[in-house]
Amino acid sequence: MRDFSYIRATSASQARSAAQQAGAMLLAGGTTLLDLAKCGVSEPETVIDITHLSGMSGIAVDTAGARIGALARMSEVADHGDIQAAFPAVSQSLSLAASAQLRNMATIGGNLLQRTRCSYFRDPGAFPACNKRNPGSGCAAIGGITRNHAVLGASEACIASYPGDLAVALVAFDAVVELDGRKVAVDDFFLAPGNTPDRETVLQRGEMITAITIPASAAAVNSTYIKVRDRQSYEFAAASAAVGLELEADGKTVRDIRVALGGVATKPWRARSVEQALIGKALDVDTVEKASRLAMEGAVSHGGNHYKIELAPRVVTRAILKMGGLA
Repeated sequence: MRDFSYIRATSASQARSAAQQAGAMLLAGGTTLLDLAKCGVSEPETVIDITHLSGMSGIAVDTAGARIGALARMSEVADHGDIQAAFPAVSQSLSLAASAQLRNMATIGGNLLQRTRCSYFRDPGAFPACNKRNPGSGCAAIGGITRNHAVLGASEACIASYPGDLAVALVAFDAVVELDGRKVAVDDFFLAPGNTPDRETVLQRGEMITAITIPASAAAVNSTYIKVRDRQSYEFAAASAAVGLELEADGKTVRDIRVALGGVATKPWRARSVEQALIGKALDVDTVEKASRLAMEGAVSHGGNHYKIELAPRVVTRAILKMGGLA
């Protein structure tokens, strides 16, 4: 890790101005930046500490929804009583992520901006070919060991999966990212790799995430986040699902449903085809299983990750049946 200069920002305007410089990177919880710097992926020339900026760590929930400051800690949001009541899938997605120590350090804004866990991306010494790290160099993962790679949203330039949990729940419930002077739906904030896998979000140089807002809904209240992984704790998802469900008065017919997937795509993945197949339908096991298979429309296997095409629909089915009282 090379030497860098350090700035402790005293205002958001100072942080934005400093972040305009080439080689400058923002520091909040530091759980991603320091990790990437140690393995040689990120080599910041200037680190701008924004942890002490005021007005960016609040958590507020009312009848309209929730507003979460970008500097709120993961553990604070996960343990917040109003978040647990109004957005249980959001709370669960945070509680199932990382370790307790990391959750106490990592911020909500930083969590959204975490980089892929693709081993080819994170080892520049052994694998110089990585379009995400070095545009135009190729993708060493294609044809390599692909167990943890994406089956949805991939391109010939990159098959790295998005590793986060929180963003999956946020996509399911139409959350919005507040930036400097503009707002972007979380689903639009993340970019599929296409021919430019090095550009992962719509964030521009010098912009900061200031807050996340989540609109209230009956589906969000009756929601869950299920994460399947190789080991029970401190592991990234092989496949995950955030599901929210609102039923009609008969307790069987779907009025509203939200489904998003994690661990299987290059970005948090909204499974709208599953939602459309179930709205207005009476829930039963066969109907849910059939609709859940639509989550893998367009999926492409790269060998070792083929199991995700079978696993993800099962995770979706399990989450929907749980929320519908059928499991």
